[in-house]
Amino acid sequence: MTGKQEQPPPELSSRRLLGRIWRDYLRHHKGKLAAAVVCMVIVAAMTGAQAQFVQPALDRLVGGDAAVLWLLPLAFVAIIIAKTFAIYGQAVLMRKATLRIIEAVQGQMFRRLIGADLGYIDRRATGQLIARFLSDVGLLGQTLAEPFTALIRDSLTAAFLVGVMFYNNWRLALITFIVFPVSATIVVRLGRRTRRAARSAQAETGVLTSFLDDVLKGIRQVKAYAMERYEADRAEGLFASLFGLSYKITKIQARAAPTLEALGGVVFAAILAYGGYQVMQGQATVGSFMAFFVAMLLAYQPMRRLANVNTRMQQGLAAAERVFEIVDYRPEIADRPDAKPLSAGGQGVRLEAVDFSYGGGIPALHRVTMEAPAGRMTALVGPSGAGKSTVLNLIPRFYDVSGGAVTVGGQDVRDLTLESLRGAIALVTQETGLFNDTVRNNIAYGRPDAGDDEIREAARNAAAEEFIVGLPRGYDTMVGERGVFLSGGQRQRISIARAMLKNAPILLLDEATSALDTESEQQVQAALERLMEGRTTIVIAHRLSTVVGADTIYVFDKGRIVESGRHAELAAGGGLYARLSELQFREGAAEAEG
Repeated sequence: MTGKQEQPPPELSSRRLLGRIWRDYLRHHKGKLAAAVVCMVIVAAMTGAQAQFVQPALDRLVGGDAAVLWLLPLAFVAIIIAKTFAIYGQAVLMRKATLRIIEAVQGQMFRRLIGADLGYIDRRATGQLIARFLSDVGLLGQTLAEPFTALIRDSLTAAFLVGVMFYNNWRLALITFIVFPVSATIVVRLGRRTRRAARSAQAETGVLTSFLDDVLKGIRQVKAYAMERYEADRAEGLFASLFGLSYKITKIQARAAPTLEALGGVVFAAILAYGGYQVMQGQATVGSFMAFFVAMLLAYQPMRRLANVNTRMQQGLAAAERVFEIVDYRPEIADRPDAKPLSAGGQGVRLEAVDFSYGGGIPALHRVTMEAPAGRMTALVGPSGAGKSTVLNLIPRFYDVSGGAVTVGGQDVRDLTLESLRGAIALVTQETGLFNDTVRNNIAYGRPDAGDDEIREAARNAAAEEFIVGLPRGYDTMVGERGVFLSGGQRQRISIARAMLKNAPILLLDEATSALDTESEQQVQAALERLMEGRTTIVIAHRLSTVVGADTIYVFDKGRIVESGRHAELAAGGGLYARLSELQFREGAAEAEG
């Protein structure tokens, strides 16, 4: 199982969900829906006419009327043609409306997720979110199309046919309605059970999607540690769990048909017995009885579909709950009503008595005060988990402080518009964040309007153009998912070129060279030095040799700043920095000797 588990959204009433689906989506397509309903009325009316034609056909034939032999077949063909075109029109109109609604829902969901807080995304596995876009929205689409069509078309068809039944023999018609209360009770009960099972099945689909996403992205680790059989066993468990839930839904839905079949059989038998008696006693003609019986047979199918509508609809409504949980999400980190753009000028960064926790009551930062002067290089060093990356997360407001303040250019970041704040910041991390797109588009990410000359200049400054022009299609070469077709140093230099093209006054570097070999690190470090010129730079460094020239070094430990100063004084101070520096010096010397 994956580490991130979803919390199911609270269950809402069917009426509230259906009302919302109508208000937010269906009513915007009233024209198409109205035209589809007209087609459904035609289908229903023509079906009723087919049944009613049986009565004059039989009675006139029995009476010896020869004209009926050619008039009624022509009329019957006309009815079939009208019904066929109406069925086609209804199907196309409903499908178009449904696809438009699915498109709108997916667009809403994506806008919510792309604007969500990082904390919201981090708490949810990627695969589970993808499952909501595909599986849940697909089920919601079925709720819009199939049940809506069935409720209207089949209800109208049943109504026309019931009208034919009452017109021909009201006593027999009353007998058929005995089964309705029993059928309704069964349908409602099965619908509730279907919805509960569907909620579980959709959550399990999200877990499975997340599992597949994790394993495929980590396939090198799976093979390196010979874990294929282990992962295959995990997958079998998830497949079996999803099978069990899906099969449970199938069994619940399947119970409606045989139950209603049995009830219908009893009613048919009663109708045959009593109707036959009426014909024998002269209380009804053969034509009227057969018209009634044909109408009853034709009405059975739409009534049967109506009985299954609720169970199918409940499955879709369970998906709608999960979809609306994302659609209704509002980020906590957003522009305040009075937010202002970041003012021009020196963009120094300051943290003032900052407290922060990611949750669980464990503080990531405690009373941290530090300053990164404009145009200077400030370094953050310390053991893993000391809070360095958290500082970089707070500056562009990926998260908000629990206490204290973060300021840029003397302005609290919470008082600034997110667009202006993040527009002033370029971020280069150990994880380069390349997209499965061309080299050109990856460099221009953040500035899609950049010209070709600007892109090439950024690549040259990042020491990247030499290897780019050697790629199969140069700047138009696809880099693969997460840049898999490039080496680590190449990916990092493209990331640096992206930051150079953005030309932001504030630069955040999060261990940008820690995963590189010595040769690649030297190339990337030279590019970074060009990038840092004249910018307010905050660097997180694992290798202390890369920050010896920093104007100020802050040493973090357990969420606090324990030392600060320049390299020389900290190295001679006998504190944590001195110990880290000495340890790295010994390791470097040992590697050189080796």
